[in-house]
Order: sequence, then C-alpha cells, then structure tokens
Amino acid sequence: MQSLNTEMEKFEVTILGCGSATPTPRHNPSAQIVNIHDKLSLVDCGEGTQMQMRTNRQRFMALRNVFISHLHGDHCLGLVGLISTFALLGRTKDFHVYAHAELQPLLDAQLKLFCHSLGFEVVFHVVEPHKHVLVYEDRTMEVWSLPLKHSMKATGYLFREKQGQRHINREMTDAYGIPVCYLNNIRAGEDWTMPDGRIIPNVRLTTPADPARSYAYCSDTAYYPALIPLLKGVDLLYHEATYDNSKAIKAKIHGHSTAGQAADIAKQAEVGKLLIGHYSAAYDSPALMLNQAREIFQNTIAADEGLTIVVEPHPKNAIPA
Repeated sequence: MQSLNTEMEKFEVTILGCGSATPTPRHNPSAQIVNIHDKLSLVDCGEGTQMQMRTNRQRFMALRNVFISHLHGDHCLGLVGLISTFALLGRTKDFHVYAHAELQPLLDAQLKLFCHSLGFEVVFHVVEPHKHVLVYEDRTMEVWSLPLKHSMKATGYLFREKQGQRHINREMTDAYGIPVCYLNNIRAGEDWTMPDGRIIPNVRLTTPADPARSYAYCSDTAYYPALIPLLKGVDLLYHEATYDNSKAIKAKIHGHSTAGQAADIAKQAEVGKLLIGHYSAAYDSPALMLNQAREIFQNTIAADEGLTIVVEPHPKNAIPA
C-alpha cells in the first residue's frame, strides 16, 4: 500500500499474529509491529512472535520496546524467548517492557532461570489497567493506555504521532535568497527579514505540515462504549472480532466482541479505518466477520499474518444509519 504523500514519514503496522487463544495452522497468537519513523515497537508477544519477525524480515535489534495488553498466554508467552534471542544476537541496548505489575515478578523469575548473562537491561514499566494515561513519549510519538473490558485486567494502546514541522517551499526560499543554514528556523515557523527590513511571513515560505496520524490497538475486549471518546477520529483502529454476530452471548461471557460490535465502536468513534482480528480458532476464514463488519462500517479490512498497513489520514467512512 502506498502513502498518499510520498514525503510522509513511515507509520506502519505489521501483523505477526491475529488468532485468539489457540494457535492454528493459519493464525499465530497476537503480536504486531508498530513502525513510527523507523522506531519499532512490539504490541503483545504471543508464542511464535520471534519466528514471525524473521518470516516478515523485521529487525530484532531495532525493536525498542513491547506493550503487553494483558496476561493471557496468547499475548505474552513469547516474551522470554524473544529476550533470550536478543542476548544470543549480542544486544547491548536496553529493552523496555510496558505491562501490568503482575507480570514483573513472573518475568524476573523467567529471566533468572533462562537468561543468565544478558548484555542489556530489561526495564519494566508498570501500566495501570484502568487508566487512560500517557505511558511512553519521545520526540516523534506518544503512547497512551486504553482501559478495556475483558475477563481479566486488560489494556489497549493508542499510538499518536506528534505534529511535524512545516515543509520548506524551495522556490520561495530561493527566490528570497534565504541561506540554507536558516531553513531549519523557517521550517520551525519563523518569518524571514529581508536586508531592506521587509518581513516575509512564514506561510509564504512553507507549506503545511503533514497531519499527525494515530493508531489504536484494542484486544482483548468485550463491547465497551466507554472506549468511543478515547478513540474519536483515530486513523486506524485494530479492534478484536473474535466471533461472528451469531455468537454475541458467547462473546459477552468470555469478554470478547463480535464483528458487528467492533464495527459499531468504529462507526461511533468515527475512525478512518477498522482492522479486525483475534479470530476464534473455530473459523477457517475471517470472511464472515469481515462481511458483517462492513455492513456497519464500510472501511474495514481483515488482519492476516504478514499484512502491513500504512497508517494514513482517512475521511470518515461509516455507513449512515
């Protein structure tokens, strides 16, 4: 998939696993790579994640951190194996784990047993499961927690790109003879003062910055309307659709969602695009869930291992009620 603006920085989501609790020949347990400006984050780490990383040619050493949604095994049992592989590959850069507090003693015990001589530190950050708060920030992105409704404490994550600088209009800056050494100031929003004292406004020297993009990960969760204001207007939403619409009672009992419920959340939140996944092992294909979701929210796609989605600003595509 090609970006609408070839100058936009990279913002991609690669699906490593989109099945539910039981692995199948078709689907791996939950795991995704979020690539923002070539900074790689892992979201969940089910069994087989590191093999999926190799299959999809993801760079192990470029992976900075992992965000774990909850402590069901299909979302975190691949973590220690991944960290062990980091050690075998000679990693020296710290690796950051964002998860609920209950994981820390379990992870420490596993690292002590299986990873005796790490050349880096595994830094644990506690995520409060019932709060919507900023959990990570750097100069290009923010990550916010999203409280979910599941059979145990669960947290989604909202990745927000920070607003970039305006683009230089080289025709105009060349026409006014602005030296290259001043272009960063112009890009940052400054006006230009000519030798004769005239002020050239920044808007004449630049074009608007690319819109900041966003991606929300919501797995695992039952139908939870409280998410809607937190997801309002996100460009891409991953929302679990474990079951088809006929299994609504089963979904509620197990803290999961149907395809129609996922689409309803996307429609009410006016997101740009919906990505469904976390399919029950009972289904050979996601076609039924995809069709049901599209009846409510047209701009829906189905997750599959190896799929990479470019996150781009999108118009609202919900079908009117």
